[in-house]
Amino acid sequence: MLKVETDTRAGAVALRVAHSEPCIDSRLLAHHLGIQHKNVIESIGKYADQFMSFGKVAFQTEPLPSGQKEKFALLNEDQSFLLLSLSRNTDKVVCLKVKLVKAFGEARRNRDLTQVEYLPTYHALHDEIHTLAAGSENEKFVHMNLNKLVNKCAGIEAGQRDTAVLPTRSMLVTAQMIAAAAMRGSANHKEGYAKAKAALCGFGSLVKIGA
Repeated sequence: MLKVETDTRAGAVALRVAHSEPCIDSRLLAHHLGIQHKNVIESIGKYADQFMSFGKVAFQTEPLPSGQKEKFALLNEDQSFLLLSLSRNTDKVVCLKVKLVKAFGEARRNRDLTQVEYLPTYHALHDEIHTLAAGSENEKFVHMNLNKLVNKCAGIEAGQRDTAVLPTRSMLVTAQMIAAAAMRGSANHKEGYAKAKAALCGFGSLVKIGA
């Protein structure tokens, strides 16, 4: 069953990923528009060709407490605005358009940061770990523990990196750079881990002081 997702920032809408691109749940659109979800699904069906011109509509189902299955759609940016264009420009529609512009804009900036900064620093850190832990039976645990340290520094839990907002993603990039630099030149993976932990703890303290 859908839980209406709310961002920590006032007025934001939460996006999901389908076919490797940011999308919004049709149920969430219905919620923000103040209409029944079945009306959204009916509109998508009525104008199916138009929606398909912006890519395949990602339909999914989810079980309801009643045991029945609920059909919903994950709409990409163009499909979302096509849906809104079918509605009269009421205050709710205009407000939702503004929220979607902000949400999809941040998603693009997040994707750019991922390609340009996040992935290179991620690989640099784990290449450093592999160099220091090569041949060790504990190598995979060193990778996992360093990821936990980086997550803690950025203030997120395991599995939240893909949905992290831009400031958090920037923290991840910085933490990975600091950890990799701290490990460089260590005698082994244990020493490298200890240096990375100390460096990240120091960085975390500075961030808290500046907050």
